[in-house]
Amino acid sequence: MANPARVTVIVGSLRKESFSLKLAHALKAIAPSSLALEVMTLESISFFNQDLEANPPADWVAFRDKLKASDAVIFVTPEYNRSVPGMLKNAIDVASRPFGQSSLNGRAIGIIGNSPGAHGGVSAVKHLQQILPGISGPILQQPEMYLGGIGDAFDTSGALTKDSVKTFLVKYLDTFAAFVAQQKK
Repeated sequence: MANPARVTVIVGSLRKESFSLKLAHALKAIAPSSLALEVMTLESISFFNQDLEANPPADWVAFRDKLKASDAVIFVTPEYNRSVPGMLKNAIDVASRPFGQSSLNGRAIGIIGNSPGAHGGVSAVKHLQQILPGISGPILQQPEMYLGGIGDAFDTSGALTKDSVKTFLVKYLDTFAAFVAQQKK
């Protein structure tokens, strides 16, 4: 069997008990053997400032290198004020520079929105679909992933217990695995 595709799962929330973080860990636990997922949080990424580009901070360099070593990236994010959380947009800005050398370029992209509310982060997903073209590789278009009502999907230890969500995530990961394999050809 070929080596599994390396996938960085970027968590779009800083909250210690965030649903996005729990979902990212659930993805890692149920991923097919063709994908090797690594969960990444963003609290260590400093604010983007183009003035620092000539001598970028070490955290930017490490983040960019991590992405460049990946075959694919999955964004797992909540919706804040009908968009993506600010630190996720900041991380994307860091990854997209220097101009013309985006660390996301050429990587297959997956996007999963989530919310305890009914809409499942649809506005955050749509904003990522607007932000990423031109600075990333191809984005998986179907199935789109909006997980509403996620608040009761985990037990007290953070394990995914809601079968309907697990079934949907397994199907998504199988589709994403095929998408990544197609992009690697």
